[in-house]
Amino acid sequence: MEVLIKAAQLILSLSILVVLHEFGHFLFAKLFKTRVEKFYLFFNPGFSLFRVKKGETEYGMGWLPLGGYVKISGMIDESMDKEQMNQPPKPYEFRSKPAWQRLLIMLGGVLMNFILAMLIYSSVLYVWGDRYLPTQNAEYGIAADSLAESVGFQDGDKIVSVEGKKVENFFKIHAEILLNEAETVVVKRDGRLKEVHIPSSSMRAIIKDQTFMSPRIPVKVQQVQKETEAAEAGLKPGDKILGINKKEEMFFYDELREKLKENRNKKADLIIEREGRIDTLPVNVPESGVLGFALAGVQEFFELNKINYGFFESIPAGISRGVQTFKDYLKQLKLIFSPQTKAYKEVGSFITIGKIFPAQWDWYSFWNLTAFLSIILGILNVLPIPALDGGHVMFLLYEIISGHKPSEKFLEYAQIVGMIILLTIFVYAIGNDFIRHVF
Repeated sequence: MEVLIKAAQLILSLSILVVLHEFGHFLFAKLFKTRVEKFYLFFNPGFSLFRVKKGETEYGMGWLPLGGYVKISGMIDESMDKEQMNQPPKPYEFRSKPAWQRLLIMLGGVLMNFILAMLIYSSVLYVWGDRYLPTQNAEYGIAADSLAESVGFQDGDKIVSVEGKKVENFFKIHAEILLNEAETVVVKRDGRLKEVHIPSSSMRAIIKDQTFMSPRIPVKVQQVQKETEAAEAGLKPGDKILGINKKEEMFFYDELREKLKENRNKKADLIIEREGRIDTLPVNVPESGVLGFALAGVQEFFELNKINYGFFESIPAGISRGVQTFKDYLKQLKLIFSPQTKAYKEVGSFITIGKIFPAQWDWYSFWNLTAFLSIILGILNVLPIPALDGGHVMFLLYEIISGHKPSEKFLEYAQIVGMIILLTIFVYAIGNDFIRHVF
């Protein structure tokens, strides 16, 4: 069921993004009286699931959910319609329009992506506001996983600054370290300030590690999975786990995890607090060391900051968030192409994208992720690769600056080269996904 929910969110999100991206091209084409022959959601090799013709345009839905397209008359695109291109140019064709009009038609899709992201962020802030955990409110410090410990962090460290900069939002610490390739993090440990130096050689591992550091929290049960050791022992939502094997103390999840590993394939006694009373629950610890319960979230233990936005306040705040997301993703691209981090080895396809959606339908997360993906789609589409919008833009800028239009034969070959490049990247990304998630 979780896979289906994630897949449904991914398909809906991409459908919205693709339709509006292509609508950007469609809008400028119509504005400049350029004929649009087809407007499709998803690709339709062989046949279409649905199609209807209105005026000069055929609207439809394909069966292959890998994107969508508009087919503009007189334009060399993925359809590779050589027959049309061999005919004399018609006034309504793309190739007959001035270079500046063709440039705006090609930029229409990415402009729509960026505008959409700003609108979504503004709407999310207006409806839900902004909630986050201030770093200073994480009073128990961090829970450091094995990678964080190898770098030099310890459980209970309190983050003071990253590269000399205070990070207001705890959940942006990981991103600050990555995107700015931070070398120094100052922490407060046992009442003293200490510098943790992060070697550049660790960046690739940090990119992969989503649990690098998290807020250290006590153990409170939010949900117990059926037919698990936790359910069999009688653990219930709301229980606080204070200790294990007769040792009662302030107990954190990272400590419980280590204690459970020490007691794998053994019977252990959980010391719990339930409705103000202390009790002991015998539990069989499996080989995995996982009992089968979900933790209560940070909001149970820490005071979160919430900022509410009025309608007019949400608009500049949404634009600001979109611009910051744009800048952050450009920094991520720099990491991806860096031979030092080798982050290109972590590039994924739809499987990787689908996994970032929550396992339960959550409109707040859905719209935030859709806005984020809209910015990614806009940036990737404007890369100067033939067959992408950015490739067409690159040749159009050359034409505007030089006054010479590349030959249609050259553009045709460039389109083929671009499609080969994109297909190679796509196959590489799918291969990475299968290696990581399937095999």
